[in-house]
Amino acid sequence: VGLSFVFANVFILVLSFLVFQFLDSLNREIESITTRFNQTAVVTDRVRVSVVTILGLQRRMLAERDLALKEEMLSLGESLKAHLERLEGLYEDPDVKKILTQMSSFVDSLHLVLSRLSSSTQEGWQYDAVTLTDLSNKIFDSYAEFSDTRLADNRNRRQRYVEIIKEVKENMMITLLIGLLGTIILGLIVPGKIALPFKKIKDAIRELQDCNFDVNIYYDKDDEIGEIAREMNKMIHSIKVFEELRANKISVENRKFDALANMVKKPILVANAAGELIYMNGQLYSLLQCQSEEVLGRPMVETVIPKSIIQSYELAIKRRSKIENEKVLIPAKKVETAEENKEGKETETTEGKQEKEPNKKKGDKEEPIYEGYANVIPIRGKKSSLDYYLMILSKKVITV
Repeated sequence: VGLSFVFANVFILVLSFLVFQFLDSLNREIESITTRFNQTAVVTDRVRVSVVTILGLQRRMLAERDLALKEEMLSLGESLKAHLERLEGLYEDPDVKKILTQMSSFVDSLHLVLSRLSSSTQEGWQYDAVTLTDLSNKIFDSYAEFSDTRLADNRNRRQRYVEIIKEVKENMMITLLIGLLGTIILGLIVPGKIALPFKKIKDAIRELQDCNFDVNIYYDKDDEIGEIAREMNKMIHSIKVFEELRANKISVENRKFDALANMVKKPILVANAAGELIYMNGQLYSLLQCQSEEVLGRPMVETVIPKSIIQSYELAIKRRSKIENEKVLIPAKKVETAEENKEGKETETTEGKQEKEPNKKKGDKEEPIYEGYANVIPIRGKKSSLDYYLMILSKKVITV
């Protein structure tokens, strides 16, 4: 039982750890992608603002020939270059790095043109203005190309999210299948290791309930159930020994009771509360001229027990108390012999007529073979019932 629970707990812990690993890897990967995306989004927004501002200042400066805007453009160029260098560190795609490097070179060229713009001649101003416009447009075009790559990166990011979720679903499904198979295996193994031994113990207990003590629990493993089985076998052996001793003691007591009952020299019989005969001594067998198999274990009304004895017993069972000096008699057993049958047939008179003569006269009565008094003593067999009734027959009234 302990090993089964340990195995089940280890199995559950392993599954829990795998599920945690899947979810943790999903969380870390999504967090990494989201963090990089947020960082690139912030820096990209700053680059976009810088590009648009530089383009607007360049057009104002060329339209108004206001050199005061040059310092602001130089400051924006330095900020833009710093943002581009940061973006290069966030991206691993070589094509994106190439675009950002190209945009950074355009910013450097813009910085050189702005630096010499104030000392240029009229012809130089026109040339530098054209160069400045061309560089601003290239920076803007590079940013537009970078925006296209960023949109593609966003699509790839969403696709990666879908792949991650799909992968996690597959892993979770595999984990659930493993858990289901493990549960089925445990369901097949554990009942066989635990339920079957308990079924053997249950069957042994049922045999004990049916008073069958020739049972034994066969379980040879050294675990908790084996310990219970060994203790049960010891208990069954003890009960069997006790039952044998009890049976021997009952047999001895029955022999003692039989010897004492025959020593009394008075007819004695014992019946239970259901009116079934349990015991008769030799004197009563002699009076009734019957065998033990004809009366013992049978209801008295179905035996040769006289009606007066039956009535005394029924009265004692009904009252559930002692009956004293109840008059009983045992009539003589009528036995017809061949001579009596012959005498009862037709006889011839001296006149030659046949007449039928009975063996005895109608007024004659047969003498009983025993006439006396019965005393019935209830014997308490249980706490709440009187199970046995002892009857002693005596020809004289017994006074206490």
